[in-house]
Amino acid sequence: MKELLQRYSNLTNCKVSIEKSVDMIINTYENGGKILVCGNGGSAADCEHIVGELMKGFLSHREVTDERIPEDIRKNLQGSLPAISIPSQCAILSAFINDVEPSMAYAQMVYGYAKENDLLICISTSGNSKNVVNAAEVAKAMNIKTIAMTGDRDSLLSNICDVTIQVPETETYKIQELHLPVYHYLCAETEKHFFNK
Repeated sequence: MKELLQRYSNLTNCKVSIEKSVDMIINTYENGGKILVCGNGGSAADCEHIVGELMKGFLSHREVTDERIPEDIRKNLQGSLPAISIPSQCAILSAFINDVEPSMAYAQMVYGYAKENDLLICISTSGNSKNVVNAAEVAKAMNIKTIAMTGDRDSLLSNICDVTIQVPETETYKIQELHLPVYHYLCAETEKHFFNK
């Protein structure tokens, strides 16, 4: 955290929400859950980026010791923290958008994928993206924990989610520029907890 705030001192007011988010993510994995992530446009790309950092080695070597896997295969695997980028599910999303209701597509995915002990991360620079808000509402109804990453305004997501990281910018691209170091920190701290013991 010290290094993050040295490099991005404008995130100082987010310190508590970032630390709470790390605890929630670690608790999710310790209890056998997975992470679901949703967002639109650049935030959809951020979803893919987060999943990439969780599903394979990020800053650490993640040796696989599972002896069920043959050694010659195991040596080319890495320890994984299960995560799903909802925007990448293009076939089911496009089918749902075409056949049912576009603003409920992410909500449908949360309803289908989320189980007890899972966590939904909602990324929206405005905090008001209708499809992301609907996904958060479904998660809440299912008692799934939620984290929002938004800009510096109160929003629908900040009223729904358990924790909201409101980075101190209001322009979309500037918000996204601060989301990157935040989620890198979340992923790095989670990886450290599980793989650097």
